[in-house]
Amino acid sequence: MLDNAIKEQLKAYLEKLQRPIELVASLDDSARAQEMRGLLVDIAGLSDKVSLRENGNAARRPSFAVGLPGAAPRIHFAGIPMGHEFTSLILALLQTGGHPPKVEPAVIEQIKGLTGTFNLETFISLSCHNCPDVVQAFNLMAVLNPGVTSTMIDGALFQDEVNARQIMAVPTVFLNGEEFGQGRMTIEEILARLDTGAATRAAEELGQKAPFDVLVVGGGPAGAAAAIYAARKGIRTGVLAERFGGQVMDTLGIENFISVKETEGPKLVAALEQHVKQYEVDVMNLQRASKLIPGELIEVQLDNGASLKAKSVILATGARWREMNVPGEKEYKAKGVCFCPHCDGPLFKGKRVAVIGGGNSGVEAAIDLAGLVAHVTLLEFADTLRADAVLQKKLYSLANVTVIKSAQTTEVTGDGQKVNGITYRDRVSEEIKHVELEGIFVQIGLLPNTDWLKGTVELSRFGEIEIDAKGHTSVPGVFAAGDCTTVPYKQIIIAMGAGATASLSAFDHLIRS
Repeated sequence: MLDNAIKEQLKAYLEKLQRPIELVASLDDSARAQEMRGLLVDIAGLSDKVSLRENGNAARRPSFAVGLPGAAPRIHFAGIPMGHEFTSLILALLQTGGHPPKVEPAVIEQIKGLTGTFNLETFISLSCHNCPDVVQAFNLMAVLNPGVTSTMIDGALFQDEVNARQIMAVPTVFLNGEEFGQGRMTIEEILARLDTGAATRAAEELGQKAPFDVLVVGGGPAGAAAAIYAARKGIRTGVLAERFGGQVMDTLGIENFISVKETEGPKLVAALEQHVKQYEVDVMNLQRASKLIPGELIEVQLDNGASLKAKSVILATGARWREMNVPGEKEYKAKGVCFCPHCDGPLFKGKRVAVIGGGNSGVEAAIDLAGLVAHVTLLEFADTLRADAVLQKKLYSLANVTVIKSAQTTEVTGDGQKVNGITYRDRVSEEIKHVELEGIFVQIGLLPNTDWLKGTVELSRFGEIEIDAKGHTSVPGVFAAGDCTTVPYKQIIIAMGAGATASLSAFDHLIRS
């Protein structure tokens, strides 16, 4: 199952096991079961601390569990965890075997302090780059807390269950049989939901913080760069982030980050976070700003009721997926309306889908999906596609793709549980038309996260923060950088440069004030 190079790497990892672990397989006669058995045999053969037995009684087959000999296992894999999930398997082996996790001690204590029974099931696709974070978080919780079990379920392998539970986006998590959440979640976000007193404690702690010299609002590339440049000046620096990494966490392939030939969003974010933490930066994650109050000390109020003060503020709140804003879109989000073809595409295998948007993102999504689904209908509002010529050539070469231009989407339709079609207006004939399908992938650009700033700083007609060449906004002491601003070309490397510029401008403001 595993090639020799991977076996050698895995063998080196397994040398870190501090105690014996046991793999328990629940197999059937399928070809996938034989692949799973081959994987488990390979793993067991790499360390004398790993044993394998094949008399598991799990209902889902093929599946296997990771646990301690003589104890009921709490980590389960219903599927073969290769691709993006191979790291989840390695971490499950190591952490079950006593290797210490790389998380903050406070997080470990919070996990151990959870009381109750938490049976967590995570439906994933092996091509999803957001799913491993969720699986790994739950697996760690299962290792540390006997009241937690974690099961990874490959949606492509258990299609009947996916259909029965009407799962149309990954990761989708069920807690004790009830839907718990969808999309990428960090372990801190998960604990904030499970630990009912966490929000109150966080608000109290934030309210006691002394004023910052520089407070960065946003933890994406611009915010990270701003924080690093500020901290290197030796001034008191804080980062307030709703989700450290921002939109980059949802980016799969990155091939235009100078000096790095290719990487993935989560890997880049991990490197950014590690770099920020090398300095004395107070990172306050999972916090949403709700109001900016200018003054000699600028105040940033938060959703949880707390507030922070600073001598200068750098706004780097980034952007989010632009929605169609048509009837039915919100009702069927994650029930057929999706935004990530890489993550959710495998759930629509053999089905009919639409892609909204004829730019590079939309055309790339249609090309990717065409290899998975029965048929793709691409809808573009303009009378021409905006994607690069090479992408258009590839798109038009695909037999199972239909391109409809001059199409204004007017409604997402469904049966009350999931999407069953999309309605659009032909902008040439004015005729209203309907396409029957099971999935819709929206790829129409981004919106700046600046709603909370209306009436405080000057915004463009597109909602972007107006800045000058040095990152100054219309409010003294307030600077801005990245995709939330009027800077042209929304690119990671440009956002980083803008973050550095804003930080240097904030420092200049401080020494002159």
